[in-house]
Amino acid sequence: MTDRSVRTRWTGGMRAVTDADGFELVVDEPETHGGTGTGPQPTDLLLASVGSCIALAMAFVARRRGVDLLGLEIEVTGTYNGLEFDRIAATLRSDTPREVLQRLVPEAERVCYVSNTLRHGPELVVEVG
Repeated sequence: MTDRSVRTRWTGGMRAVTDADGFELVVDEPETHGGTGTGPQPTDLLLASVGSCIALAMAFVARRRGVDLLGLEIEVTGTYNGLEFDRIAATLRSDTPREVLQRLVPEAERVCYVSNTLRHGPELVVEVG
């Protein structure tokens, strides 16, 4: 089994900075929620993870099948239900014919780590070290 880890440090207020394999990701809440608005909210990063993973999975599958993706944009929307999303929906747009995209989606879903992780609901453990 292989693990992936990132390190996050709180930098004051409602802001945190995460080191992800040498890339620094700033997360902050908007001013209306006590932050300074200097970065996306954590939920935005979750939605961005879904969209980017689906995009890369679609590109991988298309390349493997010899299909030219003619641009690809993915809009991901999370629908809040209290303190959680009860639905995350991804809408794909491309100049590639719709029927071709629809054939690629099931295979892309199988190789997208993020959507598979959300779908199968792993245990979340928070420990004090």
